Amino acid sequence: MARYRKKQIAVDAVQWFEHGDHPAVLAEEGDAAAGYVDTPEGRLRVLPGDWIITGVAGEHYPCKPEIFEQLYTRED
Repeated sequence: MARYRKKQIAVDAVQWFEHGDHPAVLAEEGDAAAGYVDTPEGRLRVLPGDWIITGVAGEHYPCKPEIFEQLYTRED
């Protein structure tokens, strides 16, 4: 089996805490603290503290804070 390394690309990301923090996060019925994002893979739940990543094609993905910290560093 061959090994592959992920290409380094810069992404835009916003940490989500409440509705209004990112326009891609929609309200989840019955849970005022949670939301969801429609992704190419389907609808994914977003909880306060999750990061919303904008992909290379403009799509959005939620990412848990502990995973985000392992994968991304801030560019200044």
